Amino acid sequence: DTADTVEAARAAAIALARYTEGAVVISGESDLVTDGHSVVISHGGSALMGKVTGFGCSQGGVLAVYACAADPFTAAVCGTAVYNVAGTRAAAVADAPASFKVAFIDELYRATAQDIADNRLELEEA
Repeated sequence: DTADTVEAARAAAIALARYTEGAVVISGESDLVTDGHSVVISHGGSALMGKVTGFGCSQGGVLAVYACAADPFTAAVCGTAVYNVAGTRAAAVADAPASFKVAFIDELYRATAQDIADNRLELEEA
């Protein structure tokens, strides 16, 4: 947790991903995912995600599940995208942390591969 912006952590994320030969996710208003060579900016989610304890930890679990079926970068991009899809949809029906948490879990369950593919992403070179 930090007060810094995602962009302020960009260089450190790229360096860490290169060092570990893995993927790094920095979450914020828009999320940054990098493998040290490419950077994906994933849009969506909700400000309420920062108001519920455990969202960051549970995102790590979601990313780990995706990592069982894909390379680290693809897993991180897909896991981040599904989190953003669920956050956006949950925010459309809930306006407080407790109801948002329940709606978010429901939306994670409902998310399809097409929903993940349709999430707005920007691809950049590191």
